[in-house]
Amino acid sequence: MNALDIRGLTKRYGGFALDGVDLTLPEGCILGLIGENGAGKTTTIKAALNIIPRDSGEVEIFGQRTEGDIAWLKEDIGIVMGEPGLSSCLTGEQVSRIMNGIFARWDGEEFRRLAGELDLPLNKPYKELSQGNRMKLGIAVALSHGAELLILDEPTNGLDPVIRDRFMSILMDFTREENHSVLISSHIVSDLEKVCDYIAFLHKGRLMLCEEKDALMEEYGVLHCKREDFEAIDPAAVIGSSNSVYGVSAVVRRDAVPEGWELSPVSLEDLFVVMVKEA
Repeated sequence: MNALDIRGLTKRYGGFALDGVDLTLPEGCILGLIGENGAGKTTTIKAALNIIPRDSGEVEIFGQRTEGDIAWLKEDIGIVMGEPGLSSCLTGEQVSRIMNGIFARWDGEEFRRLAGELDLPLNKPYKELSQGNRMKLGIAVALSHGAELLILDEPTNGLDPVIRDRFMSILMDFTREENHSVLISSHIVSDLEKVCDYIAFLHKGRLMLCEEKDALMEEYGVLHCKREDFEAIDPAAVIGSSNSVYGVSAVVRRDAVPEGWELSPVSLEDLFVVMVKEA
């Protein structure tokens, strides 16, 4: 069973249109939704969760269609979308006590463990926390009530590189349980490349691809060659290229390049940038 299925999701407002997005997140996997600021990542997540109304499209979570109020899913989904928006006077310890009355499976010990791992002070009022610590608080809450699906919108905003790395390790540990799954959006591609099983590229409201990460690495590569050699390659093999005094660097489809040509691995960031430029 898939943890999340999105089919034909469309939302239009102002000058923006989310155009028929299809996403599938298998159980036990991490799906990274990559896109520049304004690409539609937050709109996709909000429309999928019925936070904003959809113009069209269907969404299933754990095999059940989500229509109208989805409060029945609150125990099973951990959500991080921007700052948690808690009362300014509450400390982390007080938040834990409140959540214990909201969630049937709230685990205060796990909350404190995560706070320690993320260097989150639990004795400071919310209003005194930095943006990064407010984000950490939201992450710790989402991971402490027994959720099977995490939906995280730009959760690493405000986190320093060391804490971002710890957080990615936490996500990998979370999905060691075969029924645990994660949808995480970010414009920091290097973070997602470390942990994701599936990758989706979103650009100006349009889904450019959604594939297994390992399959993308096998499908595409980077070619460095002289200009005259590059001109002999089938143009259909080339996703994008750039010139320098040293020759040509191009992202190509591996199966369309002549046998024997040496290719370097492509990073997700390079692949995304090239696809956006060519879109």
